[in-house]
Amino acid sequence: MKIGFGYDSHRFADNRPLILGGILIPAERGLSGHSDADVLVHALCDAILGALGEDDIGCHFPDTDPAYRNISSLILLEKIKNLMDKKDCAISNIDVTLVLETPKIRPFVVDMKNKLAQTLNINSEQINIKAKTNEGMGFIGRREGMAAFANVLLERK
Repeated sequence: MKIGFGYDSHRFADNRPLILGGILIPAERGLSGHSDADVLVHALCDAILGALGEDDIGCHFPDTDPAYRNISSLILLEKIKNLMDKKDCAISNIDVTLVLETPKIRPFVVDMKNKLAQTLNINSEQINIKAKTNEGMGFIGRREGMAAFANVLLERK
């Protein structure tokens, strides 16, 4: 078994959609980034890459490469799943924490879990997603952006 940990954060930006877990979330602002800036999927990608001993998302999909401009992070996750398959590893479970003041994500958690499960070809019960506020502290508390933490447990097939 291999454990991986991932972290990502992005600033809020006007005139951008908010995509979390591959789902469009109704919000006044989205997140700034080279891709779709899906902070949840980016943290998950880093967790899987960490468990595989394969550097980080920026090494595999650099923001200097125009091929990744506005790309869906689910496509990046699919590529990482292919790498995981080549290394004969499978996901046992995923645990993600989003840290944000707004919007509330509880109404979208089931859809996010289903979208991630479909992308990774696993059961949605293997995925846990929760959200916390930062109690008004720091850049998250000031509503300048959000962060995500992800843990993944992989096992050999």
